[in-house]
Amino acid sequence: MFVARNVTKAARLAVRGKHTLPKLPYEYTALEPIICREIMELHHQKHHQTYVNNLNAAEEQLQDAQSKSDTTKIIQLGSALRFNGGGHINHTIFWQNLSPEKSTPSEDLKKAIESQWKSFDDFKKELTALTVGVQGSGWGWLGYNKKTGKLQLAALPNQDPLEASTGLIPLFGIDVWEHAYYLQYKNVRPSYVEAIWDIANWNDISCRYQEAKKLVS
Repeated sequence: MFVARNVTKAARLAVRGKHTLPKLPYEYTALEPIICREIMELHHQKHHQTYVNNLNAAEEQLQDAQSKSDTTKIIQLGSALRFNGGGHINHTIFWQNLSPEKSTPSEDLKKAIESQWKSFDDFKKELTALTVGVQGSGWGWLGYNKKTGKLQLAALPNQDPLEASTGLIPLFGIDVWEHAYYLQYKNVRPSYVEAIWDIANWNDISCRYQEAKKLVS
């Protein structure tokens, strides 16, 4: 009976599949001098990998708890799933949001930004200030509100995922956990956030905007 139960569990896990660390779309040195190789390697190989590992472990525990109808355990796993799942989601977007290649927002996205913030510079200042002002660790986001059809900014703590937390579709996220910048920028978070704009991948952000617009309710 014990063997059969474990075989069934293994089969379920095989069907579900495990989350894996996404490959970066550029070399670890590609974002220098804005983000150095050492930060990129640690951030991707260590921090993001840890979120992936812990998410897989939490999901396995969740499946086991569900198979036993262990409601207490299911509830207890909520914070681990949110933290590690959010960390995996957020970082997967973050790597794509950055690029060594210079780019600009699409005309459609540029118009949307200018209609809401008067100018791109005003938008940049507001998102920068919001992100720098995150207390402790967290993220600053440009998101899309599919109910209103408008762009919206948000700051979230820890690894809280934007869409699951606010309903906003993530377009551009800025990671302000210290592991994302401390080795290079020390405690000067504003310098790091300002520098991020020089490697923002507006091709990716613009594509996310176009896809998000299709979901207007």
